[in-house]
Amino acid sequence: MTPPTVHATAVVIGEAGLLIRGASGAGKTSLAFALVEEARRKGVYAAFVADDRVALSCVNGRIVARCPETISGLAERRGRGVERVDHVPAAVIRLVADLVDPEAVARLPEIAEEEAEIDGVKLPRQAIPTRQTAVSLPLLDAALAEMNKI
Repeated sequence: MTPPTVHATAVVIGEAGLLIRGASGAGKTSLAFALVEEARRKGVYAAFVADDRVALSCVNGRIVARCPETISGLAERRGRGVERVDHVPAAVIRLVADLVDPEAVARLPEIAEEEAEIDGVKLPRQAIPTRQTAVSLPLLDAALAEMNKI
């Protein structure tokens, strides 16, 4: 039986899985492409796990993202269409990035806003303003760096 999917995009940066959530058209895939390209530019391994639909499961207290077989290795780049991408079959999610209206990104977020809970597992969360890659990449770099200190 295929696990249920969520509307999101997942990538792996180094060893960290990153789940990008947001409304349709918010820029999830564009952000994923930018993250993968930036990581590779820095010499860090990066690849897609899934684009648009992500199967999430809880395994031994960790959230694992997988791609539905029908869309494995594919991503839709807005304005270009569907294309093949480097991908991995699964990743342990270590950070959740929620694309939200720029006005909803708290200047000084409360601790509760810095966590996401999926299937009872609490994960670090970073709010990201929609369609603002120049702002998003440094925020996610900082969140990933902070997470790696833990």
